Amino acid sequence: MKLTYFSKKGSYVLLSTLLLIASCGNDKNSAEIKDNGLPKAKEKITNTIAYIEIDTLMNQYQFCKDNMLRITQKSESYKRQLNNKSQALQRAAEEFQQKIQQGKFTSQQQAEQAQASLQKMQIDLQKMQEKLSEQFDKEQQQYNNQLRDSIKNFLKEYNKDKRYTMIISKAGDNILMADPSLDITKDVINGLNKRYKKK
Repeated sequence: MKLTYFSKKGSYVLLSTLLLIASCGNDKNSAEIKDNGLPKAKEKITNTIAYIEIDTLMNQYQFCKDNMLRITQKSESYKRQLNNKSQALQRAAEEFQQKIQQGKFTSQQQAEQAQASLQKMQIDLQKMQEKLSEQFDKEQQQYNNQLRDSIKNFLKEYNKDKRYTMIISKAGDNILMADPSLDITKDVINGLNKRYKKK
C-alpha cells in the first residue's frame, strides 16, 4: 500500500535526471580533427561543467522540507482513515461470526442481510483505498513537478551568462569523481531559498 509511508526516493530519481544544457553558440574552433579522424581537444580548456549535490539540496531547500512535511502528514492522515475503516470492518466481521456461532439470527434472511452489509463494508474499504492512493500519488507527482520546475527556472536565471554548458546532478555514486570546485550546490540552495521566501 503506497500510503504507509512517504519516501524521498521518487524525488531523488526525478532530480537525478535533471540537466540544464545552456547553449553557448556555434564554436567552430572547439575541436580540431586529427588525421585519424579522432577529435583533438583545444590546448586551453575552459571549465564549463558544474554539479549539484541532490541529497544536500533536498535536505536544505525549504520548499522540499515544507512539502515533504506536508505530504508525510497527508500520508499519515490517509493511513489513519484506512485503519479506522479496516478496524470497523474487522469488528463487524467478528460480531457476525459470533452471532452465527450463537444462533442469534432469527432467520436465514437476517443472516444474509448481515453478510451483505459486511460485503458492502469491504467494497467501500477497497474503494476508499484506491481513491486515497490515487489522490496521494497525484499530490506527490504535483510536488515533484513543482520541484523540478523551480530548479530548472532558477538555473536558467543562474546560468544566463552561459558560464556553464552543462549543470548535472550528483546523487549517491552516479558520478565517480568530481573536482569540488565544480560543486555549485551551496549557491543554488541559497538562491532557491531566497526566491522561495519572496513568494
